[in-house]
Amino acid sequence: MFTKNYDVVVCGAGVAGVAAALASARLGKKTAIIEKTVYTGGLATSGLIYIYLPLCDGNGTQVSFGITEELLKASILYGPGEIPANWKNQKNAEEQKRYRTIFAPASFTLAIDELLLEAKVDIWYDTLVCATQVDKDKRLTGVEVENKSGRGLITAKSFVDATGDSDLAHMAELPCHTNDNALANWVLEYNDRTNWPMSARTHGVCIHMGGTNVDSKAGYRGINGASVSRFLLQGRERYLKDLKAAYASGKHERDTRFPLQLPAMAQFRMTRCIPAHYMLKDNQDWTPFEDSIGLAADWRKSGYVWEIPFSSMTPVGLKNMVAAGRCTCSEPDAWEVTRVIPVAGLTGEAAGTAAALAADKSISPDELKITELQDTLRKNGNKIHFDEVGLDPAKFKKK
Repeated sequence: MFTKNYDVVVCGAGVAGVAAALASARLGKKTAIIEKTVYTGGLATSGLIYIYLPLCDGNGTQVSFGITEELLKASILYGPGEIPANWKNQKNAEEQKRYRTIFAPASFTLAIDELLLEAKVDIWYDTLVCATQVDKDKRLTGVEVENKSGRGLITAKSFVDATGDSDLAHMAELPCHTNDNALANWVLEYNDRTNWPMSARTHGVCIHMGGTNVDSKAGYRGINGASVSRFLLQGRERYLKDLKAAYASGKHERDTRFPLQLPAMAQFRMTRCIPAHYMLKDNQDWTPFEDSIGLAADWRKSGYVWEIPFSSMTPVGLKNMVAAGRCTCSEPDAWEVTRVIPVAGLTGEAAGTAAALAADKSISPDELKITELQDTLRKNGNKIHFDEVGLDPAKFKKK
């Protein structure tokens, strides 16, 4: 019913997609971002997982820069949240004392919208990607979408799969990798008697986190409609059970603790990732990669830093596409590092930059000279290798 053409099309407006769209548009490319919901930010906003995890190693060294740092600062531009003032002087710091912040989800969405509009990105809200068009040479040439205007075709020179679930790769019939998920439910609630520290709540509004580390073998894969519905309903059921128990115990009444907002999307951590030219492996922290696009800190423990190889972002069997965020290719424990907000921003910027450079040359992103991509990322303040932030991997190798 309609056709639109762009230089770069980004599918998914989570943090990875936002970073990709900003990077592409700022390089002068006609860029669109397609989002199935009516919010930018993905899991960070409509998913209510509103902790921007650390950009530093826990020992006072910042490792992630560029757009992912810009987005961290944007997350607290119109709402509460603070970066720990003393993070540079910490040693073996716990996560809360590192270069990170909490933020208000709606405030972050407003700040992201502002950035995208300033960069002149075309935002396609409430638009679902339904199918891919792939030519005989295995080049992605377009995506079919559906919204209130009907079904249409959007074509581009380059695409970024930032769907979180590798939807473009899956629709193009690539054999994606999958993984189990814990049954998690984060809820935004009012709780005037919480014992949470003020860094995690504001005027009684706090995060309720339930079941983030249980039921990991329950088969919540998030790769079919039934599993998504089951995940959502069982997560809500567990939250409601906890709420009823609080009422029954007399610790709370319905006016002292109640939900303000349920997540508007399923809070899956790892569903599908692309079959890439390289899979980032478990325990590859402190491993140098010639094709690194930047550095990422392990948010779970201080002193562990990763280089992220570009080859983990380019799919085998499909041209004209690069992946970002949770879609990049990693083994399960490495995936715990690459799936989170800061790394989504990092890989998003790299993906958008690669897509823009490839569009200029009418080549596929995987055909770019890695040095050209790295130099462009450096111009935006990114650090590519360990030595660029003063870290020596030889000093941190595990025994």
